[in-house]
Amino acid sequence: MTSQPPSPPPQPEQPAEAVPTCYRHPDKETWVRCQRCERPICPDCMRDAAVGFQCPECVAEGNKGIRQARSTFGGGIVRTPIVTYTILVINVLVFGAQYLTETITGQLAMWPAGVALLDEYHRLLTAAFVHSGVFHILFNCWALYVIGPYLERAFGHVRFVALYLISALGGSVLGLWIDPVNQPTVGASGAIFGLFGAVFVVGRKLNMDVRGIAVLIVINLVITFVFPNISWTGHIGGLIMGSLLAGALAYAPKNNRTLWQAVAIGGALILLVVLVVVRVSAILAMS
Repeated sequence: MTSQPPSPPPQPEQPAEAVPTCYRHPDKETWVRCQRCERPICPDCMRDAAVGFQCPECVAEGNKGIRQARSTFGGGIVRTPIVTYTILVINVLVFGAQYLTETITGQLAMWPAGVALLDEYHRLLTAAFVHSGVFHILFNCWALYVIGPYLERAFGHVRFVALYLISALGGSVLGLWIDPVNQPTVGASGAIFGLFGAVFVVGRKLNMDVRGIAVLIVINLVITFVFPNISWTGHIGGLIMGSLLAGALAYAPKNNRTLWQAVAIGGALILLVVLVVVRVSAILAMS
């Protein structure tokens, strides 16, 4: 006689497994976990990793140890030379304003008497955005368009701005010292000559063939002294300051390079400010 085995006692019902929620968004359910910290993350928090996904905090922590890419001479990587393009746009807009309003040129031109006697120190920089004619602005804008992006990518946005403006200021300061006090001058040529000098310096630093830029500088210097109504002081002053500052930026020691470059830029500005103060005091004493 056979008998049926006794039925097993009923098992208690197991609770359903709780669905995990994103640690950053508790209202969102997810089964995906960060590959580093294993915390659950929703699609909004998923960051692609080599394997799977990571959370934003782990990605940020991992990036701390990654050295950020820098330009040749320590600036940020430049993909679009926005500084060069911005200066070009300003030049064109100011040139248009010169034709619409006759007083613009007189208000912005470099005028030693205006700087020294009327305290119009803005002229030392604004003169670099004013031009005397179509050929004048075309040449300066063409030169800036050709060499500006190269230098901006080499130095980065901030250093390039400093190089351009200090070159322009160098041309104005030499004009303040040497030009007749009542002789106004305009143009970005001082800044452009500074960029010419910077290209030469950078080329030498990188062991490149600099004969082309050297010939271009010589030709423009000949034009400066041969043709009338050209401010040689602006050209020479810009060339000197641009070359010196570019040398300081390019040859700065790699250890603490940013600090050395900041000191070079600050020192150039202090030197030019001192030269302005001394010259203005001399002009006032003669008045």
